[in-house]
Amino acid sequence: MASEPASKAEDDELSEDWAAVLGAVENDDEGRVLNQNEVDDLLGFDASVSANVELSGVRALINSALVSYERLPMLEIAFDRLVRLATTSLRNFTSDNVEVSLDSITSVRFGDYLNSIPLPAILSVVRAEEWDNFGLLTVDSSLIYSMIDVLLGGRRGNNVVRIEGRPYTTIELALARRMIEHILEDMHKAFEPLDDVHFRLDRMETNPRFAAISRPGNAAILVELRIDMDDRGGKIEILLPYATIEPIREQLLQMYMGEKFGRDPIWEGHLATEIYAADVELEAVLHELDLPLSRVLKLERGETIMFDMKPSDPVTLRCGNVDLTRAVMGHIDNTVSLRITRPLNPPRVTMDVFEAMEAKPESKI
Repeated sequence: MASEPASKAEDDELSEDWAAVLGAVENDDEGRVLNQNEVDDLLGFDASVSANVELSGVRALINSALVSYERLPMLEIAFDRLVRLATTSLRNFTSDNVEVSLDSITSVRFGDYLNSIPLPAILSVVRAEEWDNFGLLTVDSSLIYSMIDVLLGGRRGNNVVRIEGRPYTTIELALARRMIEHILEDMHKAFEPLDDVHFRLDRMETNPRFAAISRPGNAAILVELRIDMDDRGGKIEILLPYATIEPIREQLLQMYMGEKFGRDPIWEGHLATEIYAADVELEAVLHELDLPLSRVLKLERGETIMFDMKPSDPVTLRCGNVDLTRAVMGHIDNTVSLRITRPLNPPRVTMDVFEAMEAKPESKI
């Protein structure tokens, strides 16, 4: 019985609180709208998370046009080959223990990359002669000073002497050029299984504005190589626009060299058997005569059209639009027959194929 008054008292308190809330709502200004902070607090929403999500979404839309290098499997194999070749060549060049490693292969925009290059650095404009386009090879200052220190017999140590704010001397540029030429020769050997392309050093720049080889918004592939010489070293960055590697795009799309992986000889044999057993319609063309349309429309019954042909003249044997060979017409009993008089014509390129190639330059014969 004692619990009933207590529960009644609690119900009265709840009723009073609810009435107070209702009164506050009724006395509030009519038409009041919650601001964004109050809505966020009411829903438990964090504005910083919203900004990050929005930024990541916009960034995804901006970068949607970039093609991932993972769609070009042979590209990573070529640069792995470059790492092995560069390790050997730089060891012979410096007579030191040199280790070259592949840090990353990423897709970037050309303008963003130029703005992110730490200066001072040497930017080498590289020309791919057979592809008739350019690439960019960047050597950072740490690697330049380390290489000069090794080649000129400097002491080993972690502290590399750097003089910031001054241009590179003639000796430094000459030694850097020799190292870059070794890297370009190794790139030629690395890409040789895909295409016989030669990379030539076009010019060396220290200002990124003078090394513009593509439009700022164009996509490119950025390859970062790390070169370590005991306790010294630095980075080399190779940037190839997608327009530069477009001539070998089909080779880069292969999973394995020559696309021999997954070949099914049983299916190939079955396909060849079915092709040989297919029926082909042949036409024996006696003669072809060009007449104007007005002449054809005036043809009447009983009119004769003269063919400049003799019974012994050869007949053209045709399949579709292709002339196969020549034959002589005769008959066996009541059936018209043809006797082949020479071998089949060799395949040849017609003018239609050339016209199609001019319309679509990417087509191949």
